[in-house]
Amino acid sequence: MALIATPEQLLEALLVMPPARAMQLTVANYGEERLTLHAPLAPNVNDKGCAFGGSLSSVLTLSAWGLASLKLGEAGLGAEVYVQDSTVRYLAPLFADLQATAWLEPEQDWSGFAETLRTRGRARARLLAEVTLPEGGVACSFEGRFVAKRA
Repeated sequence: MALIATPEQLLEALLVMPPARAMQLTVANYGEERLTLHAPLAPNVNDKGCAFGGSLSSVLTLSAWGLASLKLGEAGLGAEVYVQDSTVRYLAPLFADLQATAWLEPEQDWSGFAETLRTRGRARARLLAEVTLPEGGVACSFEGRFVAKRA
């Protein structure tokens, strides 16, 4: 498992996955404990002209997966990161590009996640993410539990 410690390395890892390539994912922003992924609407549109639910779910999941992978990489830990379970809530149709921002659940901290992985070889973290509407508000929200296993 290659270490993913920069947004550039993350994008390279994402684009190995054919669905992520087809979605035309890019890293829009990384900082302040958050990661934002972007995907244009055109390759992710449904029959109603709005964002396809599967694309919304994918960009949310990948933003959370990417953030967990980056944080472990920054801590110098090579790990396989998997989504264990997740819930997506679709709140409003999105007729614009997809922007998913992920962050760690406030009751948890990255140092604890990394230390558990270091000492036990496995760790779990709960991440949250949202795709926002251009005019404000939330198009869909995500809550997921991720498992990391040392490489």
